Amino acid sequence: MARFVVTGCAGFIGSHLAAALLERGDAVSGIDSFSDYYPREAKERNLERARPHEGFSFDEVDLLDADLDAIVSASDGVFHLAAQPGVRGSWGATFSVYTRDNVLVTQRVFEAAARAGTRVVFASSSSVYGDAESYPTSEDATPRPVSPYGVTKLTCEQLGYAYARHFDLTLVGLRYFSVYGPGQRPDMAFARIVDGLLTGGTFTVYGTGKQTRDFTYVGDVVDATIKAMDRGPAGAVFNIGGGSEASLSDVIDLLGSLAGRKLETRHVPAARGDVQRTAADIRRAEAELGWRPRTSLRSGIAAQLEWAATQHG
Repeated sequence: MARFVVTGCAGFIGSHLAAALLERGDAVSGIDSFSDYYPREAKERNLERARPHEGFSFDEVDLLDADLDAIVSASDGVFHLAAQPGVRGSWGATFSVYTRDNVLVTQRVFEAAARAGTRVVFASSSSVYGDAESYPTSEDATPRPVSPYGVTKLTCEQLGYAYARHFDLTLVGLRYFSVYGPGQRPDMAFARIVDGLLTGGTFTVYGTGKQTRDFTYVGDVVDATIKAMDRGPAGAVFNIGGGSEASLSDVIDLLGSLAGRKLETRHVPAARGDVQRTAADIRRAEAELGWRPRTSLRSGIAAQLEWAATQHG
Protein backbone atom coordinates (compact mmCIF):
# COMPACT_ATOMS: atom_id res chain seq x y z
CA MET A 1 0.00 0.00 0.00
CA ALA A 2 1.39 3.38 -1.02
CA ARG A 3 0.77 6.57 0.97
CA PHE A 4 0.19 9.79 -0.88
CA VAL A 5 -0.25 13.39 0.20
CA VAL A 6 -3.03 15.27 -1.57
CA THR A 7 -2.92 19.02 -1.05
CA GLY A 8 -6.16 20.85 -1.73
CA CYS A 9 -7.90 17.65 -0.68
CA ALA A 10 -11.20 19.37 0.16
CA GLY A 11 -11.38 20.96 -3.27
CA PHE A 12 -13.25 19.80 -6.33
CA ILE A 13 -10.54 17.79 -8.08
CA GLY A 14 -8.59 16.97 -4.93
CA SER A 15 -11.53 15.26 -3.24
CA HIS A 16 -12.25 13.12 -6.31
CA LEU A 17 -8.54 12.23 -6.54
CA ALA A 18 -8.32 11.25 -2.87
CA ALA A 19 -11.38 9.00 -3.20
CA ALA A 20 -9.97 7.28 -6.29
CA LEU A 21 -6.63 6.60 -4.60
CA LEU A 22 -8.36 5.19 -1.53
CA GLU A 23 -10.62 2.99 -3.64
CA ARG A 24 -7.63 1.37 -5.31
CA GLY A 25 -6.10 0.60 -1.89
CA ASP A 26 -3.69 3.47 -1.30
CA ALA A 27 -3.54 5.55 1.87
CA VAL A 28 -4.10 9.30 1.62
CA SER A 29 -2.98 12.14 3.86
CA GLY A 30 -5.23 15.00 2.89
CA ILE A 31 -4.34 18.64 3.49
CA ASP A 32 -6.52 21.71 3.05
CA SER A 33 -6.62 25.16 4.64
CA PHE A 34 -10.33 25.76 3.89
CA SER A 35 -9.60 29.11 2.28
CA ASP A 36 -12.64 31.36 1.94
CA TYR A 37 -12.77 31.38 -1.89
CA TYR A 38 -16.06 29.50 -1.64
CA PRO A 39 -18.14 28.24 1.32
CA ARG A 40 -16.66 25.77 3.78
CA GLU A 41 -19.88 23.76 3.63
CA ALA A 42 -19.15 22.77 0.03
CA LYS A 43 -15.63 21.65 0.93
CA GLU A 44 -16.86 19.62 3.90
CA ARG A 45 -19.28 17.90 1.52
CA ASN A 46 -16.39 17.17 -0.85
CA LEU A 47 -14.48 15.44 1.93
CA GLU A 48 -17.32 12.97 2.40
CA ARG A 49 -15.95 11.18 -0.67
CA ALA A 50 -12.86 10.20 1.31
CA ARG A 51 -13.85 10.15 4.99
CA PRO A 52 -15.42 6.64 5.05
CA HIS A 53 -12.11 5.00 4.07
CA GLU A 54 -9.81 3.63 6.77
CA GLY A 55 -6.72 4.75 4.89
CA PHE A 56 -7.69 8.41 4.98
CA SER A 57 -6.32 11.02 7.36
CA PHE A 58 -6.87 14.76 7.15
CA ASP A 59 -5.18 17.89 8.49
CA GLU A 60 -6.63 21.36 8.25
CA VAL A 61 -3.42 23.30 7.88
CA ASP A 62 -2.01 26.20 5.87
CA LEU A 63 0.84 24.95 3.68
CA LEU A 64 2.73 28.18 4.24
CA ASP A 65 3.08 27.33 7.93
CA ALA A 66 2.92 23.53 7.96
CA ASP A 67 5.83 21.24 8.84
CA LEU A 68 6.16 20.06 5.26
CA ASP A 69 9.35 18.09 5.84
CA ALA A 70 7.49 15.76 8.22
CA ILE A 71 4.43 15.52 5.97
CA VAL A 72 6.28 14.91 2.71
CA SER A 73 8.98 12.56 4.01
CA ALA A 74 6.33 10.14 5.31
CA SER A 75 4.78 9.77 1.84
CA ASP A 76 5.53 7.94 -1.39
CA GLY A 77 4.39 10.89 -3.49
CA VAL A 78 2.70 14.28 -3.36
CA PHE A 79 -0.21 15.39 -5.49
CA HIS A 80 -0.01 19.18 -5.22
CA LEU A 81 -3.42 20.55 -6.17
CA ALA A 82 -3.80 23.29 -3.55
CA ALA A 83 -4.04 26.76 -5.11
CA GLN A 84 -6.07 29.93 -5.24
CA PRO A 85 -8.25 29.41 -8.34
CA GLY A 86 -10.01 31.79 -10.68
CA VAL A 87 -8.93 34.05 -13.53
CA ARG A 88 -11.29 36.98 -12.90
CA GLY A 89 -10.42 37.38 -9.23
CA SER A 90 -6.67 37.48 -9.76
CA TRP A 91 -6.45 41.15 -10.75
CA GLY A 92 -5.79 44.09 -8.44
CA ALA A 93 -5.31 43.90 -4.69
CA THR A 94 -6.24 40.20 -4.51
CA PHE A 95 -3.19 39.27 -6.57
CA SER A 96 -1.29 39.05 -3.29
CA VAL A 97 -3.48 36.07 -2.37
CA TYR A 98 -2.49 34.33 -5.61
CA THR A 99 1.21 34.95 -5.09
CA ARG A 100 0.93 33.59 -1.56
CA ASP A 101 -1.27 30.53 -2.12
CA ASN A 102 0.10 29.60 -5.54
CA VAL A 103 3.72 30.68 -5.81
CA LEU A 104 4.99 30.81 -2.21
CA VAL A 105 3.16 27.69 -1.10
CA THR A 106 4.27 25.73 -4.16
CA GLN A 107 7.89 26.75 -3.58
CA ARG A 108 7.66 25.32 -0.04
CA VAL A 109 6.18 22.05 -1.34
CA PHE A 110 8.93 21.73 -3.95
CA GLU A 111 11.62 22.47 -1.35
CA ALA A 112 10.34 19.78 1.01
CA ALA A 113 9.87 17.22 -1.76
CA ALA A 114 13.37 17.85 -3.10
CA ARG A 115 14.88 17.35 0.37
CA ALA A 116 12.94 14.14 0.88
CA GLY A 117 13.46 12.78 -2.63
CA THR A 118 9.68 12.50 -3.00
CA ARG A 119 7.93 12.52 -6.35
CA VAL A 120 5.45 15.35 -7.06
CA VAL A 121 2.58 15.64 -9.52
CA PHE A 122 1.64 19.30 -9.83
CA ALA A 123 -1.64 20.76 -11.13
CA SER A 124 -1.02 23.56 -13.60
CA SER A 125 -3.58 25.04 -15.97
CA SER A 126 -4.40 25.69 -19.60
CA SER A 127 -4.38 29.35 -18.53
CA VAL A 128 -0.62 29.36 -19.06
CA TYR A 129 -1.21 29.43 -22.84
CA GLY A 130 -3.34 32.58 -22.89
CA ASP A 131 -4.41 33.26 -26.47
CA ALA A 132 -2.59 30.25 -27.85
CA GLU A 133 -0.50 30.45 -31.00
CA SER A 134 -2.23 27.39 -32.53
CA TYR A 135 -5.09 24.95 -31.92
CA PRO A 136 -5.18 22.26 -30.75
CA THR A 137 -2.40 23.57 -28.55
CA SER A 138 0.59 21.36 -27.83
CA GLU A 139 2.82 21.51 -24.78
CA ASP A 140 5.57 22.94 -26.98
CA ALA A 141 3.58 26.11 -27.68
CA THR A 142 5.03 29.26 -26.16
CA PRO A 143 3.07 30.06 -22.99
CA ARG A 144 1.75 33.63 -22.87
CA PRO A 145 -0.75 33.90 -20.00
CA VAL A 146 -3.15 36.84 -20.16
CA SER A 147 -4.24 36.80 -16.51
CA PRO A 148 -2.36 37.09 -13.21
CA TYR A 149 -3.69 33.63 -12.30
CA GLY A 150 -2.11 32.17 -15.42
CA VAL A 151 1.13 33.97 -14.60
CA THR A 152 1.27 32.33 -11.17
CA LYS A 153 0.70 28.88 -12.66
CA LEU A 154 3.46 29.38 -15.21
CA THR A 155 5.73 30.66 -12.44
CA CYS A 156 5.14 27.44 -10.53
CA GLU A 157 6.06 25.40 -13.59
CA GLN A 158 9.31 27.34 -13.89
CA LEU A 159 10.02 26.88 -10.19
CA GLY A 160 9.59 23.15 -10.69
CA TYR A 161 12.09 23.21 -13.55
CA ALA A 162 14.61 25.07 -11.38
CA TYR A 163 14.26 22.62 -8.48
CA ALA A 164 14.49 19.66 -10.82
CA ARG A 165 17.69 20.99 -12.33
CA HIS A 166 19.49 22.00 -9.16
CA PHE A 167 17.98 19.78 -6.44
CA ASP A 168 16.91 16.68 -8.42
CA LEU A 169 13.22 17.20 -7.73
CA THR A 170 11.16 14.54 -9.52
CA LEU A 171 8.17 16.45 -10.88
CA VAL A 172 5.41 15.91 -13.44
CA GLY A 173 3.23 18.89 -14.43
CA LEU A 174 -0.36 18.66 -15.68
CA ARG A 175 -2.10 21.46 -17.54
CA TYR A 176 -5.78 20.90 -16.82
CA PHE A 177 -8.36 22.18 -19.31
CA SER A 178 -11.75 23.40 -17.93
CA VAL A 179 -12.61 20.62 -15.51
CA TYR A 180 -16.28 19.92 -14.73
CA GLY A 181 -18.40 17.24 -13.07
CA PRO A 182 -20.15 16.44 -9.77
CA GLY A 183 -18.93 18.71 -6.98
CA GLN A 184 -17.60 21.41 -9.30
CA ARG A 185 -16.73 24.66 -7.56
CA PRO A 186 -19.87 26.78 -7.16
CA ASP A 187 -18.30 29.78 -8.92
CA MET A 188 -17.61 27.86 -12.13
CA ALA A 189 -19.81 28.16 -15.20
CA PHE A 190 -21.35 24.68 -15.30
CA ALA A 191 -22.23 24.83 -11.61
CA ARG A 192 -23.86 28.25 -12.00
CA ILE A 193 -25.79 27.16 -15.09
CA VAL A 194 -27.06 24.07 -13.30
CA ASP A 195 -28.01 26.11 -10.25
CA GLY A 196 -29.95 28.54 -12.45
CA LEU A 197 -31.82 25.69 -14.11
CA LEU A 198 -32.71 24.04 -10.80
CA THR A 199 -33.72 27.22 -8.97
CA GLY A 200 -35.09 29.37 -11.77
CA GLY A 201 -32.28 31.91 -11.41
CA THR A 202 -30.53 33.95 -14.09
CA PHE A 203 -27.09 33.04 -15.45
CA THR A 204 -24.64 35.82 -16.30
CA VAL A 205 -22.82 35.32 -19.59
CA TYR A 206 -19.52 37.17 -19.93
CA GLY A 207 -19.18 38.20 -23.56
CA THR A 208 -21.09 36.67 -26.45
CA GLY A 209 -21.25 33.09 -25.21
CA LYS A 210 -19.48 31.97 -28.38
CA GLN A 211 -16.17 31.48 -26.60
CA THR A 212 -15.15 27.80 -26.58
CA ARG A 213 -13.40 25.60 -24.05
CA ASP A 214 -11.97 22.10 -24.10
CA PHE A 215 -14.17 20.72 -21.31
CA THR A 216 -12.73 17.81 -19.33
CA TYR A 217 -14.66 15.50 -17.01
CA VAL A 218 -13.28 15.23 -13.49
CA GLY A 219 -13.10 11.43 -13.58
CA ASP A 220 -10.87 11.60 -16.65
CA VAL A 221 -8.69 14.23 -14.95
CA VAL A 222 -8.28 12.01 -11.90
CA ASP A 223 -7.31 9.05 -14.10
CA ALA A 224 -4.65 11.15 -15.85
CA THR A 225 -3.35 12.50 -12.55
CA ILE A 226 -2.87 9.05 -11.06
CA LYS A 227 -1.21 7.79 -14.24
CA ALA A 228 1.17 10.76 -14.08
CA MET A 229 2.27 9.68 -10.60
CA ASP A 230 2.57 6.03 -11.58
CA ARG A 231 4.37 6.38 -14.89
CA GLY A 232 4.91 10.00 -15.95
CA PRO A 233 8.51 10.76 -17.00
CA ALA A 234 10.28 13.13 -14.60
CA GLY A 235 10.26 16.70 -15.86
CA ALA A 236 7.42 16.18 -18.32
CA VAL A 237 4.43 18.49 -18.71
CA PHE A 238 1.16 17.16 -20.11
CA ASN A 239 -2.02 18.69 -21.46
CA ILE A 240 -5.08 17.06 -19.88
CA GLY A 241 -8.06 17.93 -22.07
CA GLY A 242 -11.38 16.25 -22.64
CA GLY A 243 -11.61 16.46 -26.42
CA SER A 244 -15.00 18.12 -25.96
CA GLU A 245 -14.50 21.63 -27.28
CA ALA A 246 -17.82 23.48 -27.18
CA SER A 247 -19.07 27.02 -26.82
CA LEU A 248 -20.68 28.30 -23.66
CA SER A 249 -23.91 28.79 -25.62
CA ASP A 250 -23.82 25.15 -26.70
CA VAL A 251 -23.41 24.06 -23.08
CA ILE A 252 -26.33 26.23 -21.96
CA ASP A 253 -28.53 24.68 -24.65
CA LEU A 254 -27.41 21.13 -23.83
CA LEU A 255 -27.97 21.52 -20.10
CA GLY A 256 -31.34 23.13 -20.72
CA SER A 257 -32.33 20.20 -22.93
CA LEU A 258 -31.28 17.68 -20.29
CA ALA A 259 -33.07 19.60 -17.53
CA GLY A 260 -36.18 20.11 -19.64
CA ARG A 261 -36.32 23.85 -19.14
CA LYS A 262 -34.88 27.08 -20.55
CA LEU A 263 -32.24 29.04 -18.67
CA GLU A 264 -32.69 32.78 -18.26
CA THR A 265 -29.48 34.59 -19.22
CA ARG A 266 -28.11 38.10 -19.22
CA HIS A 267 -25.02 39.27 -21.06
CA VAL A 268 -22.27 41.50 -19.67
CA PRO A 269 -18.93 42.52 -21.23
CA ALA A 270 -16.21 39.89 -21.49
CA ALA A 271 -14.04 39.62 -18.39
CA ARG A 272 -10.37 40.54 -18.37
CA GLY A 273 -8.19 37.46 -18.67
CA ASP A 274 -10.79 35.27 -20.37
CA VAL A 275 -9.57 33.81 -23.65
CA GLN A 276 -11.73 33.15 -26.69
CA ARG A 277 -10.74 29.53 -27.17
CA THR A 278 -8.94 26.56 -25.61
CA ALA A 279 -8.27 23.20 -27.24
CA ALA A 280 -5.76 20.65 -26.01
CA ASP A 281 -3.43 18.53 -28.09
CA ILE A 282 -3.28 15.42 -25.86
CA ARG A 283 -1.09 13.20 -28.00
CA ARG A 284 1.79 13.38 -25.51
CA ALA A 285 -0.43 12.13 -22.66
CA GLU A 286 -1.76 9.37 -24.90
CA ALA A 287 1.74 8.22 -25.85
CA GLU A 288 3.57 8.59 -22.53
CA LEU A 289 0.84 8.06 -19.94
CA GLY A 290 -1.38 5.67 -21.86
CA TRP A 291 -4.28 8.01 -21.09
CA ARG A 292 -7.15 9.40 -23.07
CA PRO A 293 -10.48 10.91 -21.97
CA ARG A 294 -13.44 8.52 -21.96
CA THR A 295 -16.36 10.72 -20.93
CA SER A 296 -18.41 12.54 -23.55
CA LEU A 297 -19.56 16.07 -22.81
CA ARG A 298 -23.21 14.99 -22.82
CA SER A 299 -22.76 12.14 -20.36
CA GLY A 300 -20.47 14.17 -18.11
CA ILE A 301 -22.90 17.09 -18.00
CA ALA A 302 -25.76 14.68 -17.27
CA ALA A 303 -23.80 13.29 -14.31
CA GLN A 304 -23.18 16.78 -12.95
CA LEU A 305 -26.84 17.75 -13.36
CA GLU A 306 -28.02 14.57 -11.65
CA TRP A 307 -25.64 15.10 -8.73
CA ALA A 308 -26.66 18.74 -8.32
CA ALA A 309 -30.34 17.78 -8.30
CA THR A 310 -29.73 15.50 -5.32
CA GLN A 311 -28.01 18.37 -3.47
CA HIS A 312 -30.99 20.64 -4.06
CA GLY A 313 -33.30 17.98 -2.61
